[in-house]
Amino acid sequence: MTGIEDTPCRLDALVIGAGFAGLYMLHRLRGQGMSVRVLEAADGVGGTWYWNRYPGVRCDVESIDYSYSFDAELEQEWKWSERYATQPEILRYIEHVAERFDLLRDVELGTRVSSARWDEGDRRWRVETEAGARFETTYLITAVGCLSAVNTPAFPGLETFAGETYTTARWPHEGVDFTNRRVAVIGTGSTGIQAIPEIAKDAAHLYAFQRSPNFSVPARNRPLDPEFVETIKADYRARRQAAREAGWGVPSDRPLRPLEDFNARERVAVCEEGWRKGGAPGMLRAFADTMTNPEANRVVAEFVRAKIRNTVRDPAVAEKLIPTDHPLGAKRLCVDTDYYETYNRPNVTLVDVSTSPIEQITESGIRTREGFYEVDAIVFALGFDAITGALLALDIGGVGGETLAEHWKDGPRSYLGLAVAGFPNMLTVTGPGSPSVLGNVIVSIEQHVEWISDCLAYLRRHGLDRIEAQPTAEKDWVAHVADVASGTLFVSAKSWFMGANIAGKPRAFMPYAGGVPTYRKICDEVASRGYDGFTLGRADALAHSAA
Repeated sequence: MTGIEDTPCRLDALVIGAGFAGLYMLHRLRGQGMSVRVLEAADGVGGTWYWNRYPGVRCDVESIDYSYSFDAELEQEWKWSERYATQPEILRYIEHVAERFDLLRDVELGTRVSSARWDEGDRRWRVETEAGARFETTYLITAVGCLSAVNTPAFPGLETFAGETYTTARWPHEGVDFTNRRVAVIGTGSTGIQAIPEIAKDAAHLYAFQRSPNFSVPARNRPLDPEFVETIKADYRARRQAAREAGWGVPSDRPLRPLEDFNARERVAVCEEGWRKGGAPGMLRAFADTMTNPEANRVVAEFVRAKIRNTVRDPAVAEKLIPTDHPLGAKRLCVDTDYYETYNRPNVTLVDVSTSPIEQITESGIRTREGFYEVDAIVFALGFDAITGALLALDIGGVGGETLAEHWKDGPRSYLGLAVAGFPNMLTVTGPGSPSVLGNVIVSIEQHVEWISDCLAYLRRHGLDRIEAQPTAEKDWVAHVADVASGTLFVSAKSWFMGANIAGKPRAFMPYAGGVPTYRKICDEVASRGYDGFTLGRADALAHSAA
């Protein structure tokens, strides 16, 4: 069923986005008897795992943890093949979930939202799509993902390039054959670090254009041992609970202790253990204070720098690949397979655009201040307008016609990352001010979806149908998020966590750095106090204020 231009489709709840968050939101609300529809711009479900199909793409959270926990039978029946699943496998999993729970009948694919406006008179959201379909809904729930608004390239002369260009986050579904072709990859963040080793295997030559180096650690990916999986599944509930209680949303297999508890030899051994095991947690959690104590961070960072120098044979190239301008983890810590080893290949060249910026793209290649690189194809791996970009793209207008873009002109403001003052009945899954990207996002997604669905059930039980964040609660939460971040090393880097990768974007640390369990406790306390910090009411009379 589709919204018709002259007859809006009326719903209890409209969800935007059919990735992990949107599908679970649909499942929960439909189970509560609500009329729900999900609008998805893509032609399939999966969110980021539908769009990102570039060579080497895989999750950097272990498969057994990067999955739903809400259904015990689902987690028992699904079989992951690798420690870190590839995009095709994750997409198959999401598609399986959609089919298993009969979700697709309430999902409209190929439907991009063009605007959403709050009607104060009718106390409902009016939503329109690019195709002209219209919806009216009591609740508007955004599940658009934190890394979905693509940072598009803007290089002089790009339109004159005679070769082929690709954007990693909008990769051709049929794949790309780079055999015997000269390829430029612009960007060496997490995406570039995954793609470069794979493209280099086929390309005649690969030029990696790097503005600033990022720390990366080996994934140590491997097929999952059946006995290990059997052990996990025998007590999956315990592992899930451990994830919810872990600061990063990922279970830890050792107690965390601060740097001061170890002597110099023991510190090296701790780092070696993390490096050997692979994955980001091994380094980020080498010590309990890795992200709060500059000296602890320096110890881990110097360890990783030494590993880079020992891996890359050309000392000059190694030094260019070593980050020196930010603490380890202050920018997203990347996870790779043979990334640094790739620079030992004779067909790979690192181009440092920090000292020799790109001046122009020509018909046959890329010109920098110090040279020209003739290429047949260009791959843009420039990341995303993270956390807020996809929300702002929806063109949302709240009370009095104020748009979300106007409300956030000085930086994102929200209460708990779940709601925005002046935007009644709009709830955001993993919005700015929540842990979201700082760890296993699936844990945060499930927590948000469950909190929102429980909240809407509370409203219905009490004869209410309006909820809005109070301006003072929003202001206090934004200050708290900033205060917590200031006690960490995250604010020491010009990262996409801060919006620093997007020209003109206000600089503010957007996620909540207090940890998943602390955040969950705060949200639960807010709910237990009758949704403290929110104004609740009825559509016909705003009669109830949370105390």
